[in-house]
Amino acid sequence: MRVMNKKQIPVDELRLGMYVTELDRPWLGTPFPFQGFPVTSTDQIAALKQHCKTVFVDPERDTSDGRGEGPELTETSLLGSVVYAEVTPVEKELPVARQVYSDFEKNIQMTFDKLRVTEELDLESLKGPVRSMTRSIERNPDAMMLLSRIKQKSDHDFGRAVDTLIHLIAFGRFLQFPGERLLLLGFAGLLLNVGKIRLPDTVLQKKGALVAEEIALAKTHVVHSVDLIRAAPGLSKNLEDIVIQHHERLDGSGYPQGLSGRQITIDGAIAGLVDSYSAFTSVRPYAEQMSPSAALNTLHKLRGTLFDEMLVEKFIECIGIYPVGSTVELNTGEVGIVIAQNLARRLKPRVMVILDAGLKPIRPQVILDLVKEPKATPDEPYRIMRTLPRDKLPIDLEKFLF
Repeated sequence: MRVMNKKQIPVDELRLGMYVTELDRPWLGTPFPFQGFPVTSTDQIAALKQHCKTVFVDPERDTSDGRGEGPELTETSLLGSVVYAEVTPVEKELPVARQVYSDFEKNIQMTFDKLRVTEELDLESLKGPVRSMTRSIERNPDAMMLLSRIKQKSDHDFGRAVDTLIHLIAFGRFLQFPGERLLLLGFAGLLLNVGKIRLPDTVLQKKGALVAEEIALAKTHVVHSVDLIRAAPGLSKNLEDIVIQHHERLDGSGYPQGLSGRQITIDGAIAGLVDSYSAFTSVRPYAEQMSPSAALNTLHKLRGTLFDEMLVEKFIECIGIYPVGSTVELNTGEVGIVIAQNLARRLKPRVMVILDAGLKPIRPQVILDLVKEPKATPDEPYRIMRTLPRDKLPIDLEKFLF
């Protein structure tokens, strides 16, 4: 169990940005859903005054020095200073990434199976695999993102936790965050929705809209996730802050605390954005699975309301106009899959051609680097015409490629 520093102060001395860890009375019967939370509004202070005379605060998590609502989000405040070079090409990294992914799947499956029985997180065995996953993405993010896209995942399955982890690390790398912060984001992605194990399948697997009572029950997964994380030893004290905030939204319409704007930390906002993208592109009983391009288009429409505009723009830059793993039709009628981005020329990624114009499998596959303008005919280079729904292909991509 992580040891938390605490200092007892009168409620009258509370300021925005302080972190309340304990009350002078039991939490039960108070309006606070979490046993520990950042003070982000005067309404919280007023509510505390109604229930308590003193509270305990954590000095290490105090941001009340004028930064209680976080810095104004600019490119300067958002971007880190680590410049990541592509160490290995995607073809070379892919076999390594495949083994790392496979090992990680086995470890996380065992951890989640044990969690369902004991309701205790045993993450010690996952620290090495998470680090291996992070190192692969640091070398070349396209390989792991391709694997994540090709493997189908459901909204409440552990596979979506892996998908969210991969995209959070890849986005953090794009934003030039240092390695330890990438690890933190990775663990956050893995555990954002771990509390769903406490929800009934009647809610998780229901087709169609949830009724009000079911919506309220579904929202409790955040509280459950935080409870499970707090009980686990050896986790960063910043992890639960990210998990608490991943359903908060820019306009204050999120939950569980109704934070808005700069009250949401950068990492919390990033987690919320990436979690939404992962949900949109997952197999869901209550909504159609979106293609990566459609999901990015949806996020773009929500910029400035639910999500920070700059974060959305940067995420779209990271994922690309033709995201890795997208199936595309070429001007020859052939079908390919995007295997790598070209950051300088987004419309010209690297494409592996997998089906001929008659939709027959091609073996061995041909890889086209569209930046080099390979010729489809003597007079015309290869071009992408449109993206294609994965479920319309006559092959199972996962079995075909891996």
